[in-house]
Amino acid sequence: MTRFARYSSSTALAICLGTSAAYADVTAADVWNNWRDYMSDMGYEVTGTEAQSGDTLTVSDVRMEIDLSTDVDTVKAAMTMDSVTFTEVGDGSVSIQVPETSAITVDGTPADGKPFDLAIDYLQNGFDMVVTGDPDDLTYTYSADSVGMKLAKLTVDGKPIGSDVARVDVSLADVSGVSRILQDNLRNVSQTMTTGPVTYDMAFASPEDDGSATLTGGLDSMSFTGGGNIPTVDDPSDVNAMIDAGFGFEGEFTYGNGKTDIKFDGPDGGGTVNTSSTGGALTVGMSEDGLSYSGSQSGLAIKALMSQMPIPIDLNMENMVFGLMLPVQKSDEEQDFGLKLALEGFTMSDVLWGMFDPQAQLPRDPATVAVDLAGKATLLVNYMDPEEAAAMEASEEAPGELNALDVKDVTVEAAGAKLNGSGAFTFDNTDMTTFDGMPKPTGSLDLTLVGGNGLIDKLVAMGLLPEEQAMGARMMMGLFTVPGDGPDSLKSKLEINEEGHVLANGQRLK
Repeated sequence: MTRFARYSSSTALAICLGTSAAYADVTAADVWNNWRDYMSDMGYEVTGTEAQSGDTLTVSDVRMEIDLSTDVDTVKAAMTMDSVTFTEVGDGSVSIQVPETSAITVDGTPADGKPFDLAIDYLQNGFDMVVTGDPDDLTYTYSADSVGMKLAKLTVDGKPIGSDVARVDVSLADVSGVSRILQDNLRNVSQTMTTGPVTYDMAFASPEDDGSATLTGGLDSMSFTGGGNIPTVDDPSDVNAMIDAGFGFEGEFTYGNGKTDIKFDGPDGGGTVNTSSTGGALTVGMSEDGLSYSGSQSGLAIKALMSQMPIPIDLNMENMVFGLMLPVQKSDEEQDFGLKLALEGFTMSDVLWGMFDPQAQLPRDPATVAVDLAGKATLLVNYMDPEEAAAMEASEEAPGELNALDVKDVTVEAAGAKLNGSGAFTFDNTDMTTFDGMPKPTGSLDLTLVGGNGLIDKLVAMGLLPEEQAMGARMMMGLFTVPGDGPDSLKSKLEINEEGHVLANGQRLK
């Protein structure tokens, strides 16, 4: 988990804790203690001045600070609020009131950069939060007309950076959510949140006046569902210690129609980029089983005008899917990994096609590129530990061993041709000589190509592929392939056997 992710998610929870209904009584002190203990377990130092008056507990000068420093740089972040009040309503619940404006500050000195100091105003309007439950099982239900963040101050190397150089303004409307914090052997947190329109307005410019960019846009709506287990450890920044103690989380963001407009200018020219989509999703998870990211986006459209390009760029894609799974802890046992990427239904405008195919000789059907891989690996280094990662980089040793690779699917479909492949390999890490420094693979890969010769003919006719190169390509296909099951169809089985021989359709190549 990156320092920013841990800080931002924890800070957001500090403001937006919420959950479903419970039935036991809870006091103002119970809620404040729960809130404070949660943030402390996340690595924050929490301070504030408590004052009880009747059924209301007021905590003034609230400060939640976290040290994100490493061996090579110094970074500290904090969130401050003038006061937070916890009021016992009388029905066993507690109402929480927070200021309309709170401050988030980050200051540091990167090892390879200049000292910086920034402040962000955390803004909320019409915020309402009610807590129910008992001290070991609290539920927070909240809503707000709007929640936002706005860059208030930025200083770099002692020099103030004005809003004409850096501007960040993000706002979420119609926010509502429910969270539950259940204290058992581990603290379990579960959350749901929905919003109305999300808008953002950002601008950046070089202090030397040699470039600038603005980015504006938004989403129709956004939602989040997720949660996980949070243990208590001495150093919450030690990811491996957290995982060993039972840490794990998974969450999914989904969003509706969105658009982004970008304008930029620089020494080499400027331009505009406009993107839109009909929605998507992003899922993130981490546990002893590994780190996973996956996402999708549909109806993606990109339009661009750039001074360096003589024509406008107009691209569209029906779907984009990606997924990544990695082990996170050193182990003598094999662990799973995976990679998935699919770009489906890719098209571009006739103007772009016309640059290299003015006679429309190539089919302009939507193109698809997809890769789906899975495998087993032995991780030899805790790469999330900064010290171990630095030692690995200095030693130039491999962080792990590749044990197996399953090529579930490889698909390339474009310009009237289609390539498909699948296969599986295992790797012998005790044999690093047969294939000159890499572990010896054993396995096979099956490939099918349809329309390949027809595509070559068209490229030659268009003048994009010289005849002698086309002849060389056909000779290579003849060496590695055999006729397939239909017209203009080729297939190939590439094998590496136990002896380290490389074969194509049974013919030895190495």
